[in-house]
Amino acid sequence: MTKGIIFKGIGGFYYVKADGVLYECKARGKFKNEQVVPMVGDYVSIDIYDEEKNLATIEEIHERKNALVRPTVANVDQAVVVFSIRDPLPNMMLLDKMVVLAEHADLEVLICFNKADLDLTFDFDVFQKKYENAGYRVVRTCAMTGEGVEQLLSELTKRISVFSGPSGVGKSSLLNAIEEKFSVETGAVSEKIKRGKHTTRHSELFELTNGGIIVDTPGFTSLSAAEIEEDQLKGYFPEFKHFSETCRFYNCLHLNEPGCEVKHAVELGTVDKERYEAYVYIYHEIEKERKKLKKW
Repeated sequence: MTKGIIFKGIGGFYYVKADGVLYECKARGKFKNEQVVPMVGDYVSIDIYDEEKNLATIEEIHERKNALVRPTVANVDQAVVVFSIRDPLPNMMLLDKMVVLAEHADLEVLICFNKADLDLTFDFDVFQKKYENAGYRVVRTCAMTGEGVEQLLSELTKRISVFSGPSGVGKSSLLNAIEEKFSVETGAVSEKIKRGKHTTRHSELFELTNGGIIVDTPGFTSLSAAEIEEDQLKGYFPEFKHFSETCRFYNCLHLNEPGCEVKHAVELGTVDKERYEAYVYIYHEIEKERKKLKKW
């Protein structure tokens, strides 16, 4: 059998790339009996029964590193969280929520501020320092002028990446700018509301010439964090870790507890105040959503 990766799935057919060849595959009936559905991004073993027509059968689905729901894709390495510098202006609370969701999915995070050509009053250096101090990689790009595209491309090398971000920030335009062979359909941005209309309809992988793979679909469209336990959240703010180790209480939530070194670090300016405020906001949002679920 030959090992490959599912690049696309449409109408019960799966397109598996193995040894540089794309095979049209059907999955064995045993997967249906086992209630296992193949996913884009799955590493699989296939049995090739027609070399001329590139036809094969999926015989085995290998263990998944992770599996995302929105987009439906497996074995992703990193989330590229894209926000525009203007049109629309970046919602930093939304950015922090997306980063938390990526952390929860056990993904590396790359933060990309796009539309650099519109940077009139946006202080990129301040935001870069804020997130780099938190342990994240940050790039500044412009799909129109090509600024930062090479740097972004280097960050995608040898990784499976999913692009995430609100509508209208230029995700599809960035994908088109990364490599000319891409033909990603770009939604028009409404001048009235400055929001885009994403046109991607299903998960599909695209292979880069530098060895990276990207998922052509907006990610993390569901922003409910209800599946996260309240006491898990602090672990998704990496800049807290060093200080939390010396909190008075080992299970400190960094809210109202005495002897909290994270709050002390915020007061000293060692931990960014806005990042801490985002933590508190998301914590209470999770608490509220989980209470609603318990009522059901």
